[in-house]
Amino acid sequence: MNICMFTNVYLPHVGGVARSVAFFTEDLRRRGHRVLVVSPTFPKDHEEQDDEEDVLRVPAIQNFKGSDFSVIIPMPFIISKKINDFQPDIIHSHHPYLLGDAALRAAYRRNLPLVFTHHTLYEKYTHYVPMDSEAMKRLAVLLSTSYANLCTQVVAPSQSIADLISQRGVKIPIEVIPTGVDVDFFQSGNGKDFRRHHQIPSDAFVIGHLGRLAPEKNLEYLSHAVIKALKEIHGELRFLVVGSGPSEKTIKELFRNNGLADRLVMAGKQGGPDLAGAYRAMDLFVFSSKTETQGMVLAEAMAAGVPVIALDASGVREVVRDNHNGRLLPEDATSRLFAQAVSDYIENKENAHSWKKAALSTAHDFSRDASTERLITMYRNLLRKGSQKEVADKDILDPWDKLLLSLKTEWTLLSEKAEVIMHTVQKSKKR
Repeated sequence: MNICMFTNVYLPHVGGVARSVAFFTEDLRRRGHRVLVVSPTFPKDHEEQDDEEDVLRVPAIQNFKGSDFSVIIPMPFIISKKINDFQPDIIHSHHPYLLGDAALRAAYRRNLPLVFTHHTLYEKYTHYVPMDSEAMKRLAVLLSTSYANLCTQVVAPSQSIADLISQRGVKIPIEVIPTGVDVDFFQSGNGKDFRRHHQIPSDAFVIGHLGRLAPEKNLEYLSHAVIKALKEIHGELRFLVVGSGPSEKTIKELFRNNGLADRLVMAGKQGGPDLAGAYRAMDLFVFSSKTETQGMVLAEAMAAGVPVIALDASGVREVVRDNHNGRLLPEDATSRLFAQAVSDYIENKENAHSWKKAALSTAHDFSRDASTERLITMYRNLLRKGSQKEVADKDILDPWDKLLLSLKTEWTLLSEKAEVIMHTVQKSKKR
């Protein structure tokens, strides 16, 4: 099969969506399928963009509103030519906006199946756009729901998200396919070398966190919880934070203001063997985000044999089982309660062995092989149902028919968004 992926974030961006697209792309190619990734450019200092296999980079405005996201500059003719040359069987969109629109155009104009993976709770990210408000949050929900209903198939990374988007009004088929985890890779990490490189004592207990450091990840709350735990426990302890983003300054200031700057290790972005080493350097992984659709970093930590303490939220409850492979605390738990859970684990060593064993067992349930096979099966089922691709291939449409199809696609995009915006405005007026 020839699969075309449209994504607003891709390597070398560090985040769940970019890594999900990269993992599935790699695994599909390994099984003999061709994958074209349409994604934004990144700053030129990233060497990873050189000589990329079947990747079309679209010009983009970098670091939108101080974030590490980019905003794509529309280049429809460049995209269309590349897709025509690639001759896709399936169009797979990973966002409902920006390149998501390009994916819809590509599918509609070629009569191809359109798959949409609902990776993100978009209403949790409206602080990155002007006029952040409750109306904007409703607009984000309605636009993503409307987009999903224009597709052939929706993929949800977890059952929590499948249930949620169904409740919100997604009518087309939804299949749960989590992003897979390479258990062997994370088991192979060298935690001792990572600790040595970052000057972490070999006998220190390391509380770890890994991910994009951004406000929607609830990191100020997490920092307060870890600070409380560090103040309560005597001995060698460190808080290892792996990643980068706008919240990095906030974390550093909180630890400095509490006289714990020497306990904080900011390791920055990590990749390859160093990423696995970072997880293996940890004794406990902590997580407080309430915006996840899949707890990918949680499964990765467990693949490294690290138990997790987290808040009960979508994408998290599918991975963390309370008092089995870690602690799953109430979503509204105070930072004091979170700190107490951390302290209890550190001081009560009898749980360590059983939780680590259970964590590794959980990780095997999220293997990359199993997830990729489920995705391939879904693709094949869609193609068997018929996509009318033969009509496009035989080129029996005359220029006027093609123009009408193009206009219909644009009208569909415009009318759906206009309807959603009007619905949001009317609801705001009523309030």
